[in-house]
Amino acid sequence: MTNATVLEDLFDRWERVWHEGAFDLVESCVAPSYVRHDEMGDRTVAREDYAAELSRLRQARPDIRIIVYDHSFEGDRAWFRFTMKWTDLESSEVRTRAGLQSYRTEAGRLAETWVIMQPVGSAWSDTVAQASWTGRAPGR
Repeated sequence: MTNATVLEDLFDRWERVWHEGAFDLVESCVAPSYVRHDEMGDRTVAREDYAAELSRLRQARPDIRIIVYDHSFEGDRAWFRFTMKWTDLESSEVRTRAGLQSYRTEAGRLAETWVIMQPVGSAWSDTVAQASWTGRAPGR
């Protein structure tokens, strides 16, 4: 299996965790300790704690979608350019946030990530997204 195939398989599963709430896949996607560089600061989270964070996020935003416009896999690294979209439960308004995320993997699992998010209301201007996180947008 090539590195690109390993990463494609990983992110196909990771997309199911996010979009379907398939938390039984977290163990096969995330290293026992996951280093995150995000809005909460630099931190190391245990796999189980991060799964619980994702579960709480999905409860607050049950229709959350991560819309991917570009991605790349090389060696043990991956990056994605995406827009996060969800419906606010209090106002029923659709919310968006544009972002970039880079990953380092170990043994086919997420080991470290760097996340940059734009403010609520931001979105990439692309009109055509990839059909899946590991797919390609038409015309690219």
